[in-house]
Amino acid sequence: MQIALVTAISLHALAGVFWAGTTFTLARSGGADAESLFRPQMGAATLVVLTGVYLWLQLHEGPPSMTEHVLGIGILAALIAAGVQGAIGGRALQSLRNGAASESDARSKVALAQRIAALLLAVTVICMVAARYA
Repeated sequence: MQIALVTAISLHALAGVFWAGTTFTLARSGGADAESLFRPQMGAATLVVLTGVYLWLQLHEGPPSMTEHVLGIGILAALIAAGVQGAIGGRALQSLRNGAASESDARSKVALAQRIAALLLAVTVICMVAARYA
């Protein structure tokens, strides 16, 4: 059990750092090179969610306390961030690949998606840190 928890926490943290780090970088760079990072970002987001579900089920029992409420806000922010990146950013990159959108228009949408997601992932990180002391 301990090995599974340590493994899940490690995967959760590493994937989360990658996801948030690339999101902050793409938000700052205006979405430059987003094509090469989109799939790894979405893969990391998926891994974060899956390991997060496992950790929640293993570590949080009974009626929700303030800790669970704070974590819940962070979870919601992360899920919205993934949705924004996938929906807005993914569609913009698809349009760029298909030639249905101009380079500047697609980059603008990707940058917007990354900036929104960066803000939401910052909220997520703050909630994860604050939940310990809630």
